[in-house]
Amino acid sequence: MRLFIGIPLDATVVAELADLAEQLKAPGDGLRWSAPVGWHITLQFLGATKTEQYACVAAGLRRIRHAPFAIQIDPPGFFDRAGVFFAGVQISPDLIALQQKVIAATTPCGFVPEDRPYHPHITLARKKGQSSALRQLKSRVPAEVRFSTFTAREFLLYESFPGPAGSRYEVRERLALLV
Repeated sequence: MRLFIGIPLDATVVAELADLAEQLKAPGDGLRWSAPVGWHITLQFLGATKTEQYACVAAGLRRIRHAPFAIQIDPPGFFDRAGVFFAGVQISPDLIALQQKVIAATTPCGFVPEDRPYHPHITLARKKGQSSALRQLKSRVPAEVRFSTFTAREFLLYESFPGPAGSRYEVRERLALLV
């Protein structure tokens, strides 16, 4: 199984992001737009996971204690080299603390944290092939885009099922944020 851990988005934020995506989508735009049902903030991508690792991960995540906290969604941006259009997520001490607790819970299960800096975001679209789609999209993104703040009350262990139209996610565990 292919797993990752993430924070689900509040319905208000999903609606705001979906409105922006609908404004920006164009027929034949050379982009594969992510489905709102799959939007999340990744805390850690685990990838291929064996059954015994799953049991270890789930047990470790269940032991995490962290209070609910506010998350601010930042204006959209681009990862040009990766061909991704995203909504940023403001880094806060609470978000970093939860991400570090997740890493601490998964490391004993054989997962190595990424060595690049944590850059939380919500992937809205990816370019298809070698098109100039991102450059064209940049010119259509409104200059002043604002999104609501929401309170993270849980984090989830997801299983990912890759497919030609993008990945589909299933929730394997719901983990409440409480002290």
